[in-house]
Formats: sequence, structure tokens, C-alpha cells
Amino acid sequence: MDTVEAILSVLVVVIIIVSLLSNVLVLICFLYNPEIRKQVPGLFNLNLTFCNLLLTVSNMPLTLVGLVSKAQPGGDAFCQIVGFLETFLSTNSMLSMAALSIDRWIAVVFPLRYHSKMRHKDAAFVLGYTWAHSMSFSTVAACLSWVGYHRLYASCTLSNPRPSSRTPFVVFTVFFHSFTFLLSFIVLCVTYLKVLKVARFHCKRIDVITMQTLVLLVDIHPSVRERCLEEQKRRRQRATRKISTFIGTFMLCFAPYVITRIVELFPAVPINPHWGIVSKCLAYSKAACDPFVYSLLRHQYRKTCTDIINKLLKRSSLNASGRTHENQGNSIPTGE
Repeated sequence: MDTVEAILSVLVVVIIIVSLLSNVLVLICFLYNPEIRKQVPGLFNLNLTFCNLLLTVSNMPLTLVGLVSKAQPGGDAFCQIVGFLETFLSTNSMLSMAALSIDRWIAVVFPLRYHSKMRHKDAAFVLGYTWAHSMSFSTVAACLSWVGYHRLYASCTLSNPRPSSRTPFVVFTVFFHSFTFLLSFIVLCVTYLKVLKVARFHCKRIDVITMQTLVLLVDIHPSVRERCLEEQKRRRQRATRKISTFIGTFMLCFAPYVITRIVELFPAVPINPHWGIVSKCLAYSKAACDPFVYSLLRHQYRKTCTDIINKLLKRSSLNASGRTHENQGNSIPTGE
């Protein structure tokens, strides 16, 4: 194992640890807080968390084994099952992000009709489509034996070992990535850019009202006026930063891997083996980023985490106090 492979192995280990801890934390918050469970986006977050957790425990460790041993982990049948899961889970996670963007678009653009347009049964229907979409592509790939160990990515994923079926595999690969990555990316861009447009419109209205108020309050202190103007600037930047994070992390993590899979279809174009692993690591890193992008940085999840920690600390302090009183009671002389 050379230096680059050693660094990549450490990177995979870090991704596994961060992804496992962060997604488990999101799941704990979902189970602990009934308000999160009542909200429709909570179902999409739960599905995304479920996909990320399964990907973390099933595919990432085997990729690490393949990277270290430079050999296929397990037999062909086992690798085909793992490749089926990888195709299903990655597709499902992309579509879950698209579903979350649609939910935000409806909530911001149609706030008064949100509860009638996005109910729990509507969310269940959307999730049903994501599962059917993911299952159809992964089942077709498995039935045609287009999943197996791929040395370029050191993992069990989409692979075509038979030159005789190269043309159908090329068509399937292009079709698959067009209706997963490209479709999800288009939905993300359309919905979040509309959300950003509405957010900027509301910010502009608030800024006009604030400036009119500042003009009327001629005796206002300059520091107060400066703070109001700074808050206007932060409010505009906050909306842009959130939208950029949603779309940027999606592109940064998935685009290199998808582009590599498309370029790989042209045998005349050489691909560096290390780059194949790097692109795979970037795709895996989305499972570690999602809990922070969609859940843990939100106020409701932060408050839930704080409540859980405070409850655990309070319980541990009560237990420690109880043991102290018990020890003190045992040390009191009986006078016999």
C-alpha cells in the first residue's frame, strides 16, 4: 500500500465514524422529539438517515477492505448483494434530497396551503416513488449481472465484466445517472432557486420597512442604526448561504463520481486508479454531510440534542448524589 492509498484508507475510516455517529444522532432526535415526528419533512429526513446508515454499515467497510487488501471482499454472490444495496441506497438518498427540496419549495412559495398540499399521506406517496424508482434500477442491474466488484473504486457497485453486453450497459448507465443524479440536481436547482427568490423578496420588503422606520426615528443612536443595517445584510446572506450549501454539497460530493462513471464508458480515456477511490470517497462523504446540512444545524434538532444531553447529565448527577448519600449512610457509626 502506497502513501496515497494509506491516506485514502484513513479518509474512509473518518467518513465511516462521522457518518455513523451523526446519522445515529439524527435518528435519536427523531425518536426523542414528538414534534419532529409530526412534521412532514421529518419523514424525508428519516428516509435519508436510514439510507445513509445502511450505506455506512454495509458498503463503506467493504470498500475499506477492498482498498486495503486490493481484492474483492467475499464471494461473487455476496458482492452482488452489496452492489445491489449500493445502487438502491445511493439512488434513494439522491431522490430523498430532491423530495426535501420540493417540501421546502411548497412551504415557502405556498405557505398558506402547505398543510393541504404536503400531508403525511402525500409524503408517503413521494417516498413510495423514491423506493420504487430505486428498486427498479437496482433490480434491473442485478438481474442483468451488472453489479459486482469494480477495481477502480475498490467496491461492489455497477460493473460490466462481459464485453458482449457493453452497449446495453452503456445505455443503462447513462439512463440511470440521468434519472437519478441529473433529475435530482435539476429539482434541487429549480426548487431552491425559487425559494431563494421568494426569500430575497421578503427580505427586500423587510428592508424597506426598516429603512422607513430608521428615517422616521431621527433621534436614533448611530450604533442602533448600524446594527439594523448589519442585520439586513446578514438576513440576505443567510438565505443565499443555505441554498448554496444544499446545492453545493450535492454537486461537490456526487458530481465527480458520476462524471467518472460516464467517462469510464469510453475506454480510450484513461482514469487514474487513485482518482476512482477519491471520487468514491466524495460520494460516501455525502452520508456524513447530510445530518448536518438537513438536520443537526437546525434549531429544533440542536435544542433536542441539548435536552437529551441535559437529561443524561441530570440523571448521572442524581445517581452520583444518591451513591454519595448511600455511602455516607453506611459510614455512620451504629454505637454498638
